[in-house]
Amino acid sequence: MSTVQKATDAPRVHPVDEVPPVPKLLTYGFQHVAAFYAGAVIVPIIIGGALGVSGSDMIKLIQADLLTCGIASLLQAVGIRIGKFRIGVQLPLLQGVAFAGVAPLIAIGSAHGGGSAALPFIFGAVIVSGIVFFLVAPLIAKIVRFFPPVVTGTVLTIIGVTLMPVAANHAIGGQLGLPGFDWAYGVMGASPGGHGDPSSPTNFYFAVGTIILILVLQRFFTGFLSTIAVLLGLIGGSVVWFLTQDTDFTAVNEAGWFWFATPFHFGMPQVTVSGVILVLLVMMITAVETVGSLYATGDIVGKRITQGDVAAALRADGVSTTIGGSMGSFPYTCFAENIGLVRVTGVKSRWIVAMAAVFMVLLGLFPKAAAVVALIPEPVLGGAALMLFAAVAVVGIQLLGSVDFNDHRNLIVAGTGIAMGMYVMAFPGVTDAVPSWLEWYFSGGIAAGAFTTILLNLIFFHIGRDHGPAVTTDSAGDLVHLDQINEMSRAEFGETFGHVVQQQDWALDVVYGLRPFASPMELGEAFQDSLLTATNDEQDTLINSYADFGSDDPVEQAEAFASIDPVFGQPSYEEHEELIEVARAHREKFGFPLIISERDDASFAQMLGSYWARMDNSPAAERQETLIEVSKIFNHRFNKLVADANPISTARFQRFKEVGQ
Repeated sequence: MSTVQKATDAPRVHPVDEVPPVPKLLTYGFQHVAAFYAGAVIVPIIIGGALGVSGSDMIKLIQADLLTCGIASLLQAVGIRIGKFRIGVQLPLLQGVAFAGVAPLIAIGSAHGGGSAALPFIFGAVIVSGIVFFLVAPLIAKIVRFFPPVVTGTVLTIIGVTLMPVAANHAIGGQLGLPGFDWAYGVMGASPGGHGDPSSPTNFYFAVGTIILILVLQRFFTGFLSTIAVLLGLIGGSVVWFLTQDTDFTAVNEAGWFWFATPFHFGMPQVTVSGVILVLLVMMITAVETVGSLYATGDIVGKRITQGDVAAALRADGVSTTIGGSMGSFPYTCFAENIGLVRVTGVKSRWIVAMAAVFMVLLGLFPKAAAVVALIPEPVLGGAALMLFAAVAVVGIQLLGSVDFNDHRNLIVAGTGIAMGMYVMAFPGVTDAVPSWLEWYFSGGIAAGAFTTILLNLIFFHIGRDHGPAVTTDSAGDLVHLDQINEMSRAEFGETFGHVVQQQDWALDVVYGLRPFASPMELGEAFQDSLLTATNDEQDTLINSYADFGSDDPVEQAEAFASIDPVFGQPSYEEHEELIEVARAHREKFGFPLIISERDDASFAQMLGSYWARMDNSPAAERQETLIEVSKIFNHRFNKLVADANPISTARFQRFKEVGQ
């Protein structure tokens, strides 16, 4: 008995904190590495290539990056505490070099002559920026209200969509650049020296074959095999490639067995004010990425993200960036690719990411092991990456699903942010058309989209007099905004919204007492909550306030029929009489009127059938069914108010809904 009691009393471990068995820990961890590896090493390859860094120094850049990726990911996933400072959010988030830093870092290096001699100027700016970012992390966390779902969802969607061409570039074999793209400034993930060919059947079959293999594993297998489908897809595709294609293993043979990135091995850091400003701008972009990734991951794993979590995650970014600059690497941020992997696999443990971090450290210490992983064929990697990057975009779309788009301001913020991100992603050469001091804004699709979204959110929601979104109209047809509702007297509030709740004073008192409302959605939820928190007597009074279809009073009966939504059309004589019959039977058995929620059934025949079926309910069960009907009426009446106040945006989204049906 005591054993059972002890097991019952044991606190439940959240899936994020669960430690899987060692075999799964190793396998899942390596899967993260396989999905992460190309993105981890591509930034130093691009920067080093653009600056003309020598071959031996290029290898050192890559190894330093891998080592720091591992250290940074351990900080974020495991977390540490130094005094009052908490560093790391303790969620399954892998850290990688920020793509947004490519253009600014190349600009810093080019300004100092390029080559390996320019690297200390880059690392000096990175180190100082990391320290500053660590110190201001709590301040950034305090202004998280400037990053609502419309911002984080938009930014994450932009990240996912922007990365998909990178995956597609791998899928066709990797190439120096795409038509119209400047690979150093625009195509993050381009593979210098690759042999891309969009028309190659080999590239196509391996990319699509990898996708199909992953889908088959996820569809027809369960448990462990299903969760490592991405890893098995990468391994399977690579094995077939090695067996059927000529593969050069020279890099593996020539790679050394051990190398450790010592601090400042490229020389003592050199600090310039302009360099620090550029990297700090990059860090502000990565802050938006981190916040978006943080909330997306919290949503996936089922953990509420607090202001303290945001500060801890940003501190880890700052520390990781400082370490990166010291070891010969660049600014770090949460990698969105692996958020997609957490979503696809459903494996939520942060210790999986910690294991992946250990693998990254080992790869950073052993060049030969890193060379083996680097042999994953471009098309195979591209096929898997397409799925993962698309999953990132879907997470962003899911966040946007919680946004109230009846408020046209949200539509403008999200739509314009995505538009600017796609514009710069497609034509990164637009930086040539803007003044040099503005190039940082258009340094990439993620930067342009993120900054535009943040800026518009500030302009529309936080600067100047904010009247709030339109919620309804008054008797003169003028719009009534949210701030006006928050300032209404009780009498004005009842006059405006009384019909939503059948003029029930107790319900109006409850909702009125919850002011101020931050959004129309919050106001609508308050009407629903008023019904749920009401006493039984209040609920009974509300139910009996609805007109009775079966009433002997012709005026009340006509009022009941007038309340039926026009979507049903006019009932035939037989339907009219049958509805009166079922309503009278309902009152006789249950003691309260039959209530029909608007937009509930597609036809009178379906509606009548459902209510005859409910005659078999017990009185208690039917009372609950009736309260559900009342709740639907509340919701429909309130939504109609908002739709009438915002006819253009409502019609637009209704049209989208119709097209999707």
